[in-house]
Amino acid sequence: MIFRNILLIFFITAMLSACGSETVIPVESTPVEEQADIYPDYRNITIPPNICPLNIQIKSSGSEFVCSVAGKDNGQLIASAGKDGKLQFIPKEWSQLLKHNKGKDLTVTLYALRDGKWIKHPSYLLHVANEPIDRYLSYRLIEPGYELYRQVGLYQRDLETYEQKSIYENNRTYDSINNHCVNCHNYQNYDTERMLFHVRAKHGGTVIVNNGKARKINMKCDSILSSTVYPTWHPKKNWIVFSSNQTGQTFHMVDKQKIEVVDFGSDLVFYDTDNRTLTNILKTDSVLETFPCWAPDGKKLYYCSANVPQFTGKNARQRQDIVTAIYDSLRYNLMSMTFDETNRRFGPPVVEMNCADMGLSASVPRISPDGRYLLFTLGQFGQFHIWHHSSDLFVKDLLTGNIYPLTATNSSNADSYHTWSSNGRWIVFSSRRDDGSYTRPYIAYFDRKGKGHKAFLLPQEDPEQNLLLMKSYNVPELTKTAVKTTPEEFKKVVYDDASSEGVSYRPQ
Repeated sequence: MIFRNILLIFFITAMLSACGSETVIPVESTPVEEQADIYPDYRNITIPPNICPLNIQIKSSGSEFVCSVAGKDNGQLIASAGKDGKLQFIPKEWSQLLKHNKGKDLTVTLYALRDGKWIKHPSYLLHVANEPIDRYLSYRLIEPGYELYRQVGLYQRDLETYEQKSIYENNRTYDSINNHCVNCHNYQNYDTERMLFHVRAKHGGTVIVNNGKARKINMKCDSILSSTVYPTWHPKKNWIVFSSNQTGQTFHMVDKQKIEVVDFGSDLVFYDTDNRTLTNILKTDSVLETFPCWAPDGKKLYYCSANVPQFTGKNARQRQDIVTAIYDSLRYNLMSMTFDETNRRFGPPVVEMNCADMGLSASVPRISPDGRYLLFTLGQFGQFHIWHHSSDLFVKDLLTGNIYPLTATNSSNADSYHTWSSNGRWIVFSSRRDDGSYTRPYIAYFDRKGKGHKAFLLPQEDPEQNLLLMKSYNVPELTKTAVKTTPEEFKKVVYDDASSEGVSYRPQ
């Protein structure tokens, strides 16, 4: 009887082990100099203390894998994987480990079972910063096509978990009758109580949420050059500055960059959301102005500008031909204008950086929340740098005037559209460093000395998810709060063309 009970206990133990026993570090292992091939590359990076688990896949050979993530004094996590090499950590345990190791290093050690023996790869570090990142990241997911918008959506990701929610999708299944594009989502001061996005083609307009209430505005006006495009919401007031762009696409026959997006006309306009009035800020015939951005105190507006004297007196068709011929010599400078909130007057344009004289071109200026650093992208020409392999992230220190690249953050491929966290310690940007074709969001620490650190890919529950998703991430934007308006509420506003509101134009 005793013998039978011993057998029963052994059988139950064996069954529990088969169902998933506690992972342990191999008792015996042989150190090797070979670095483990891991994806994503999370080796020696600085991470927020509130980021979800950085799950990885080991690409190196092995039939089993074990990973240890350990603090010097505070805790250790262990995860294991079979032949697929996918190491996934328990979120609650991961969160606790980061919480207890803020400002400290975590040591990551990887073990692989080869030919029945365990080897130990060289360890690497994860530095846990003291400063958190804003919890929510929104972006557009779009297929890498050029001639038709199919399933396009705006989404919001919780960076503390893997949860992704839809803000608005144009089509869950392709619907040619109601086909439309959505783009250029923007928020006021990292909050979602005031936000907007554009709808193009069918049901066109600009959807603006003001204090939680959504409505669609028809921003077309004969007194402005074209539809409103790139937005920037005043940090305090219910005002939005847009660029008004006439945009086109040209396709390369042999160039690896495939496509060039160009403006053949662009101005800056001021929109008063409360009164629904639109005013020109700059209306020029031979100067292109685009990518406006408010300073955090609302007292200055930054933007990009290019001089095209050939445009003088030309119509839209002629300007298209001109810009197609000179696209690779078109260069944008960084500009600014002061702003008087009392009378809503802008000062004269000031050159912040004469990129054209350097043979370079700037795009997407963004000011750090403390007002000190101007973050922008710099490429060889043009302003739509998401397509340019030469594009890198640069910073201008507005206190000292020093201009420099974020060398540790940049890659050999396109690094472009970017956003600051509300505490100024993190940036999220678009990069094609993985394969040169798909744009994915990368996160980098920006320290108090103005230095950018090595960037890391947006974490996913399945570490292969970013490679398997056949869509590009577009326009990453960080917010402290989640979008409260539901996709159903947005759809009702978008599809209700009869209730679309117009704007009144007021001369400057």
